[in-house]
Amino acid sequence: MATQDLTRDSLHEETLAGEQVFRGRLLDVRRDRVRLPDGSESTREYVVHPGAVVVVAEVDGGLLFERQFRYPLRRAFIELPAGKIDPGEDILVTAQRELLEETGHVADDWQRVGVMHPCIGYSDERIEIFFARGVRKVGEPQFDHGEFLELLTLPLDAALAAVDRGEITDAKTIAALFHADRRLRA
Repeated sequence: MATQDLTRDSLHEETLAGEQVFRGRLLDVRRDRVRLPDGSESTREYVVHPGAVVVVAEVDGGLLFERQFRYPLRRAFIELPAGKIDPGEDILVTAQRELLEETGHVADDWQRVGVMHPCIGYSDERIEIFFARGVRKVGEPQFDHGEFLELLTLPLDAALAAVDRGEITDAKTIAALFHADRRLRA
């Protein structure tokens, strides 16, 4: 059986022209005209995103989670701490800042363990995944304006069971728990 070349770029689409359709505080929507691999042309619409981080923080024999209302789906979700990367900000600094701001915790040991792309069909967003160990509370959360959330701690097995039951459906959290499961059981 021959080995497949996973880096082969026979599906590349060449950008011919592009325009910004909308720019808001969070969303930057673009429309590009592209040349397809067969030589024909098409249109691609997508969201440009600055990127984000998600933090798997080990505390008190479990993992630190947040419960937060997400307006587009009109309900609260259970998620790991996460947040947007500020322009020019180092991703580790983002992870440390978000853990402190959203939970009031800091960590002694940080490890980047992977990256995920949550919306590849319509966004260039990437989410960098970090593990935080030696986590301790140093103060109260400092939420952004309009941000409200509740903190909870779940053992890894309980979090994975919540995924199986459909109680945790957030993509970044599920991807980060995949990394946590593999590493914490090793």
